[in-house]
Amino acid sequence: MYLSVISVKPLPEYKLHLIFENNEERILDMKTFLDKGIFSFLRDEKMFDTVKVSFDSIEWDNGADLDPEFIYESSYALHPVC
Repeated sequence: MYLSVISVKPLPEYKLHLIFENNEERILDMKTFLDKGIFSFLRDEKMFDTVKVSFDSIEWDNGADLDPEFIYESSYALHPVC
């Protein structure tokens, strides 16, 4: 399933609040990525907070970005469906 990201907001502890085109809200915990390549620069909270929607995904001011399918699969629903 391919869904575009329409909103992203940085949260404490290197988490992101995301809204997808189907209005589903999800949380992505970025801590596990902060030791990998360009993502290590996101340990700087000021850089982490530069996250924004870019086309159908997200990116940071340092050029780091993630695939929307990866974001969806790696995140968890904020309001799980029963």
